[in-house]
Amino acid sequence: MHAVILAGGKGTRLHPYTTCVPKPLVPIGSRYSILEILLTQLQYRGVETVTLAIGHMGGLVRAFIGDGSRFGLHVEYVSEDHPLGTVGPLLPVLDSLPEHFLMMNGDVLTDIDFADLYQVHGRSGAPLTVATYARQISSEFGVLDVEQGHIMAFREKPVLNFNVSMGVYALSRETLRRYEPGYPLGMDVLIYDLLAQNNRPATYPFSGYWLDIGRPEDYDRANAEFSELESRLLPRPQQVALTLLPEGAACAS
Repeated sequence: MHAVILAGGKGTRLHPYTTCVPKPLVPIGSRYSILEILLTQLQYRGVETVTLAIGHMGGLVRAFIGDGSRFGLHVEYVSEDHPLGTVGPLLPVLDSLPEHFLMMNGDVLTDIDFADLYQVHGRSGAPLTVATYARQISSEFGVLDVEQGHIMAFREKPVLNFNVSMGVYALSRETLRRYEPGYPLGMDVLIYDLLAQNNRPATYPFSGYWLDIGRPEDYDRANAEFSELESRLLPRPQQVALTLLPEGAACAS
Protein backbone atom coordinates (compact mmCIF):
# COMPACT_ATOMS: atom_id res chain seq x y z
CA MET A 1 0.00 0.00 0.00
CA HIS A 2 1.02 3.56 -0.69
CA ALA A 3 -0.06 6.71 1.18
CA VAL A 4 0.16 10.40 0.37
CA ILE A 5 0.32 12.74 3.37
CA LEU A 6 -0.46 16.42 2.86
CA ALA A 7 1.98 18.34 5.05
CA GLY A 8 2.39 21.64 3.21
CA GLY A 9 -0.12 23.98 4.85
CA LYS A 10 0.81 27.05 6.88
CA GLY A 11 -1.33 26.11 9.87
CA THR A 12 -2.46 29.69 10.40
CA ARG A 13 -5.48 28.63 12.47
CA LEU A 14 -3.14 26.90 14.93
CA HIS A 15 -1.06 29.97 15.77
CA PRO A 16 0.94 30.53 17.91
CA TYR A 17 1.91 26.84 18.02
CA THR A 18 2.89 26.86 14.35
CA THR A 19 4.97 30.04 14.43
CA CYS A 20 8.26 28.11 14.31
CA VAL A 21 7.13 24.54 13.60
CA PRO A 22 4.97 23.24 10.73
CA LYS A 23 1.65 21.87 11.93
CA PRO A 24 2.42 18.17 11.24
CA LEU A 25 5.42 18.43 13.58
CA VAL A 26 3.74 20.00 16.61
CA PRO A 27 4.20 17.64 19.58
CA ILE A 28 1.35 15.58 21.01
CA GLY A 29 1.67 14.38 24.59
CA SER A 30 5.21 15.85 24.71
CA ARG A 31 6.50 12.68 23.05
CA TYR A 32 5.44 12.42 19.41
CA SER A 33 4.59 14.75 16.58
CA ILE A 34 1.32 14.29 14.71
CA LEU A 35 3.28 13.14 11.67
CA GLU A 36 5.21 10.52 13.65
CA ILE A 37 1.96 9.05 14.94
CA LEU A 38 0.50 8.96 11.44
CA LEU A 39 3.57 7.33 9.86
CA THR A 40 3.72 4.73 12.63
CA GLN A 41 0.04 3.87 12.16
CA LEU A 42 0.44 3.54 8.40
CA GLN A 43 3.41 1.21 8.76
CA TYR A 44 1.49 -0.93 11.26
CA ARG A 45 -1.40 -1.23 8.82
CA GLY A 46 0.80 -2.45 5.99
CA VAL A 47 1.77 0.71 4.12
CA GLU A 48 5.28 0.45 2.68
CA THR A 49 5.80 3.67 0.73
CA VAL A 50 4.75 7.25 1.43
CA THR A 51 4.75 10.49 -0.54
CA LEU A 52 4.98 13.56 1.67
CA ALA A 53 3.63 16.71 0.03
CA ILE A 54 5.50 19.60 1.64
CA GLY A 55 5.46 23.37 1.26
CA HIS A 56 5.57 25.81 4.17
CA MET A 57 8.66 25.01 6.30
CA GLY A 58 9.01 21.85 4.26
CA GLY A 59 12.72 21.70 4.97
CA LEU A 60 11.98 20.98 8.63
CA VAL A 61 9.64 18.15 7.69
CA ARG A 62 12.24 16.66 5.34
CA ALA A 63 15.01 16.97 7.94
CA PHE A 64 12.90 15.37 10.67
CA ILE A 65 11.43 12.47 8.69
CA GLY A 66 14.34 11.82 6.31
CA ASP A 67 13.93 8.79 4.08
CA GLY A 68 11.41 7.20 6.48
CA SER A 69 13.62 4.22 7.31
CA ARG A 70 13.30 4.69 11.08
CA PHE A 71 9.56 4.16 10.63
CA GLY A 72 10.05 1.10 8.43
CA LEU A 73 8.88 3.10 5.41
CA HIS A 74 10.28 4.49 2.18
CA VAL A 75 9.40 8.18 2.06
CA GLU A 76 9.68 10.45 -0.95
CA TYR A 77 8.79 14.14 -1.21
CA VAL A 78 6.95 16.44 -3.56
CA SER A 79 7.31 20.19 -2.96
CA GLU A 80 4.92 22.98 -3.87
CA ASP A 81 6.28 26.51 -4.29
CA HIS A 82 2.75 27.97 -4.25
CA PRO A 83 -0.48 26.65 -2.74
CA LEU A 84 -1.96 23.87 -4.88
CA GLY A 85 -4.89 22.79 -2.72
CA THR A 86 -5.58 19.34 -1.36
CA VAL A 87 -5.16 17.34 -4.56
CA GLY A 88 -2.99 19.62 -6.70
CA PRO A 89 0.38 18.51 -5.20
CA LEU A 90 -0.23 14.95 -6.47
CA LEU A 91 -0.60 15.85 -10.14
CA PRO A 92 3.11 16.33 -11.01
CA VAL A 93 3.95 12.88 -9.55
CA LEU A 94 0.81 11.08 -10.69
CA ASP A 95 2.64 8.53 -12.84
CA SER A 96 4.77 7.48 -9.86
CA LEU A 97 1.70 6.59 -7.79
CA PRO A 98 0.09 3.12 -7.80
CA GLU A 99 -3.35 2.43 -9.21
CA HIS A 100 -4.97 2.88 -5.78
CA PHE A 101 -3.54 4.80 -2.82
CA LEU A 102 -4.45 6.42 0.46
CA MET A 103 -4.37 10.18 0.99
CA MET A 104 -4.75 12.14 4.22
CA ASN A 105 -4.16 15.48 5.86
CA GLY A 106 -1.07 15.63 8.02
CA ASP A 107 -2.94 17.05 11.03
CA VAL A 108 -5.41 14.23 11.74
CA LEU A 109 -5.46 12.05 14.84
CA THR A 110 -7.57 8.91 14.36
CA ASP A 111 -7.56 5.18 15.00
CA ILE A 112 -9.16 4.38 11.65
CA ASP A 113 -8.08 1.11 10.01
CA PHE A 114 -6.22 2.44 6.97
CA ALA A 115 -5.83 -1.05 5.52
CA ASP A 116 -9.58 -1.67 5.59
CA LEU A 117 -10.28 1.70 3.96
CA TYR A 118 -7.81 0.85 1.21
CA GLN A 119 -9.33 -2.59 0.61
CA VAL A 120 -12.93 -1.32 0.65
CA HIS A 121 -12.01 1.33 -1.92
CA GLY A 122 -10.30 -1.16 -4.19
CA ARG A 123 -13.37 -3.42 -4.17
CA SER A 124 -15.86 -0.60 -4.69
CA GLY A 125 -14.76 0.58 -8.12
CA ALA A 126 -15.44 4.16 -6.97
CA PRO A 127 -13.19 6.97 -8.23
CA LEU A 128 -12.77 8.27 -4.69
CA THR A 129 -13.66 7.05 -1.21
CA VAL A 130 -14.09 9.61 1.56
CA ALA A 131 -13.84 8.61 5.21
CA THR A 132 -16.79 10.27 6.96
CA TYR A 133 -17.75 11.05 10.54
CA ALA A 134 -21.21 11.77 11.97
CA ARG A 135 -21.58 15.18 13.62
CA GLN A 136 -24.38 17.13 15.29
CA ILE A 137 -25.03 20.84 15.63
CA SER A 138 -27.54 21.92 18.25
CA SER A 139 -29.22 25.27 17.72
CA GLU A 140 -29.29 27.60 20.73
CA PHE A 141 -32.52 29.14 19.50
CA GLY A 142 -35.99 28.17 18.43
CA VAL A 143 -36.08 28.10 14.63
CA LEU A 144 -38.92 29.60 12.62
CA ASP A 145 -39.84 28.63 9.08
CA VAL A 146 -41.14 31.87 7.57
CA GLU A 147 -42.96 32.30 4.28
CA GLN A 148 -44.38 35.61 3.01
CA GLY A 149 -44.30 37.13 6.49
CA HIS A 150 -46.07 34.25 8.25
CA ILE A 151 -44.70 31.52 10.51
CA MET A 152 -45.25 28.18 8.79
CA ALA A 153 -43.48 25.96 11.33
CA PHE A 154 -41.57 26.16 14.59
CA ARG A 155 -38.77 23.95 15.92
CA GLU A 156 -37.45 24.41 19.44
CA LYS A 157 -33.64 24.22 19.44
CA PRO A 158 -33.41 21.62 16.67
CA VAL A 159 -30.45 19.27 16.25
CA LEU A 160 -28.90 18.97 12.80
CA ASN A 161 -27.28 15.64 11.94
CA PHE A 162 -24.77 15.50 9.10
CA ASN A 163 -21.65 13.72 7.87
CA VAL A 164 -18.28 15.45 7.51
CA SER A 165 -15.11 14.52 5.69
CA MET A 166 -12.35 13.32 8.02
CA GLY A 167 -9.57 14.47 5.70
CA VAL A 168 -8.76 10.81 5.00
CA TYR A 169 -9.34 9.36 1.53
CA ALA A 170 -8.63 6.49 -0.83
CA LEU A 171 -8.13 7.46 -4.46
CA SER A 172 -7.70 5.84 -7.83
CA ARG A 173 -4.96 7.32 -9.99
CA GLU A 174 -7.08 7.58 -13.13
CA THR A 175 -9.53 9.83 -11.28
CA LEU A 176 -6.92 12.61 -11.49
CA ARG A 177 -5.70 12.00 -15.03
CA ARG A 178 -7.82 14.76 -16.60
CA TYR A 179 -6.31 17.56 -14.49
CA GLU A 180 -3.26 19.57 -15.53
CA PRO A 181 -0.24 19.64 -13.17
CA GLY A 182 0.87 22.95 -11.75
CA TYR A 183 -2.61 24.32 -11.07
CA PRO A 184 -4.50 24.29 -7.77
CA LEU A 185 -7.02 21.50 -7.27
CA GLY A 186 -9.01 21.15 -4.07
CA MET A 187 -10.92 18.12 -2.88
CA ASP A 188 -14.11 20.21 -3.09
CA VAL A 189 -13.58 20.84 -6.81
CA LEU A 190 -12.78 17.18 -7.43
CA ILE A 191 -15.98 16.05 -5.72
CA TYR A 192 -18.07 18.65 -7.58
CA ASP A 193 -16.58 17.46 -10.89
CA LEU A 194 -17.23 13.80 -10.11
CA LEU A 195 -20.85 14.54 -9.17
CA ALA A 196 -21.31 16.53 -12.39
CA GLN A 197 -20.05 13.49 -14.33
CA ASN A 198 -22.45 11.23 -12.37
CA ASN A 199 -19.34 9.36 -11.19
CA ARG A 200 -20.21 9.36 -7.52
CA PRO A 201 -17.57 9.03 -4.80
CA ALA A 202 -18.07 6.38 -2.13
CA THR A 203 -18.08 6.91 1.62
CA TYR A 204 -16.37 5.01 4.43
CA PRO A 205 -18.38 5.74 7.61
CA PHE A 206 -16.23 5.73 10.75
CA SER A 207 -17.28 6.04 14.40
CA GLY A 208 -14.01 5.59 16.30
CA TYR A 209 -11.64 8.31 17.43
CA TRP A 210 -11.08 11.27 15.14
CA LEU A 211 -9.75 14.75 15.82
CA ASP A 212 -8.81 17.33 13.21
CA ILE A 213 -6.15 19.47 14.88
CA GLY A 214 -6.95 22.75 13.18
CA ARG A 215 -7.39 25.15 16.10
CA PRO A 216 -5.59 25.78 19.42
CA GLU A 217 -8.53 24.28 21.35
CA ASP A 218 -8.27 21.09 19.25
CA TYR A 219 -4.55 20.90 19.97
CA ASP A 220 -5.15 21.37 23.71
CA ARG A 221 -7.78 18.63 23.62
CA ALA A 222 -5.40 16.24 21.83
CA ASN A 223 -2.74 16.75 24.48
CA ALA A 224 -5.24 16.36 27.32
CA GLU A 225 -6.59 13.10 25.90
CA PHE A 226 -3.38 11.55 24.62
CA SER A 227 -2.36 9.61 27.74
CA GLU A 228 -5.67 7.72 27.63
CA LEU A 229 -5.63 7.30 23.83
CA GLU A 230 -1.99 6.40 23.26
CA SER A 231 -2.61 2.65 23.21
CA ARG A 232 -5.36 3.14 20.59
CA LEU A 233 -3.40 5.54 18.41
CA LEU A 234 -0.10 3.65 18.70
CA PRO A 235 -0.99 -0.05 19.09
CA ARG A 236 1.75 -2.61 19.56
CA PRO A 237 2.97 -4.19 16.28
CA GLN A 238 1.85 -7.69 17.23
CA GLN A 239 -1.69 -6.44 17.87
CA VAL A 240 -1.96 -4.94 14.42
CA ALA A 241 -0.27 -7.85 12.70
CA LEU A 242 -3.10 -10.11 13.86
CA THR A 243 -5.68 -7.95 12.08
CA LEU A 244 -3.82 -8.30 8.79
CA LEU A 245 -3.88 -12.11 8.67
CA PRO A 246 -6.11 -13.58 5.93
CA GLU A 247 -9.44 -14.95 7.04
CA GLY A 248 -9.11 -18.42 8.48
CA ALA A 249 -5.35 -18.13 9.02
CA ALA A 250 -3.94 -19.40 12.29
CA CYS A 251 -1.20 -17.72 14.31
CA ALA A 252 1.07 -19.08 16.97
CA SER A 253 0.80 -17.68 20.49
